[in-house]
Amino acid sequence: MELNILIICYLIGSVTFIIGLKMLSHPESARKGNLIAAAGMAVSILGTIFLYEEEGLKLGNYTWIFSALIIGTILGTMAAKRVKMTAMPEMVSLFNGMGGACAALISIVEFDHLSHQIQAGATADRGILLIIFAGLIIGTVSFSGSMVAWGKLNGKIKDFSFNGQHIVNLIIFGVIIALSAYLIISLDTAASTLFYVIFALSIVYGLFFVFPIGGADMPVVISLLNSFTGVAAAFGGFLYDNPVMLTGGILVGSAGTILTILMCKAMNRPLSNVLIGSFGGSSAGSSGKEQGAYKEISISDSAVVMSYAKRVMIVPGYGLAVAQAQHVCHELEKLLSDKGVEVNYAIHPVAGRMPGHMNVLLAEADVDYARLLEMEQANEEFPMTDVVLILGANDVVNPAAKTDPGSPIYGMPVLDVELAKLVIINKRSMNPGYAGIENELFFQPKSSMLFGDAKSVLQQLVTEIKTL
Repeated sequence: MELNILIICYLIGSVTFIIGLKMLSHPESARKGNLIAAAGMAVSILGTIFLYEEEGLKLGNYTWIFSALIIGTILGTMAAKRVKMTAMPEMVSLFNGMGGACAALISIVEFDHLSHQIQAGATADRGILLIIFAGLIIGTVSFSGSMVAWGKLNGKIKDFSFNGQHIVNLIIFGVIIALSAYLIISLDTAASTLFYVIFALSIVYGLFFVFPIGGADMPVVISLLNSFTGVAAAFGGFLYDNPVMLTGGILVGSAGTILTILMCKAMNRPLSNVLIGSFGGSSAGSSGKEQGAYKEISISDSAVVMSYAKRVMIVPGYGLAVAQAQHVCHELEKLLSDKGVEVNYAIHPVAGRMPGHMNVLLAEADVDYARLLEMEQANEEFPMTDVVLILGANDVVNPAAKTDPGSPIYGMPVLDVELAKLVIINKRSMNPGYAGIENELFFQPKSSMLFGDAKSVLQQLVTEIKTL
């Protein structure tokens, strides 16, 4: 009877994961979808704790289990409530890394368990060993790689590479595969030293895997590592014959893989080029083309041209997130709309530091989702747009991606903001963006610079427009 109830709990968990993932596809239902999936996870966890049994024995250790659950819940809730929207990408990387670590720990525990069984005379199963090693390697790479991504996103770790690093990476990966194959074929589970050598090499490989990848490629890397964690969790589901772990892992792994492919498509670059090309690192630069001079525009002039425009397009970027200016940006949008101006937002797929960063940022400020135009739709609107207001975006509006074969971002689809009648660019300074590439848009005749913190500039624009 208890087994049947446990199976129902797992079925509820699996179905809620699928429903929750589907609801995450739209901002209006995303929050509810997240809660539904979380509820399904809670049902599965509690069902496992109280109903699971093996050979007539239940889990026990309730003090340890619930102590860990309480501590994890408190830490996770505090971290989620305190995190700023600008720090959301690194929190995603951190949490993703923890998932990979859990998958790796499962493999370590199960290898030790299997070793004792074989030493006691049990028959070895190469299929189980294969799953253990796959979970160990993928989970560990996801953990160490995510920690580097976390450090890069919050500025604590700089890009690092050396000549021949990709060859070194391939050698390390080859050694990992060779040692794993030896242990699986020989069934030498007593060789625990080699097992932990594989674990250590996987950590090193994860570090070296992400170290050289530059800032502009971080959205792709986060998606890829997320898929790694999902796959590692799915292997844990195989080990424990647990349908919830298996379903959740497959969903995360497949969704992360699809998102990685979409991000690469948005950048017009194959995944192999992202992983090997190290685009967006500190060594990246412009093609050396002479840019000329830029011109500035005042707050009052900006307010006038936007107030009397028919169409205004806002292009949000990381600068908007850093300034926590999404709410005042929404206030500006409503103020212009009240004056009869048509206001929309142009969203580039890789704007910000992670996929969907700008969508989440604007959703937090209750911006109408219908106003968020994807890149293809926005590019059709730019020729009919009177004013484009760029808030901290840089590389995703750089025309060099279309015109300069010498640019590192050449071939990457960008927003065609230069087709509008007037382009106002808000930045703190003339420093290059996250990819370290000079933006030739700043020096074009229709472009004007509006320097300052995004929140302060937007507040001044709101005040000025109210007086017109």
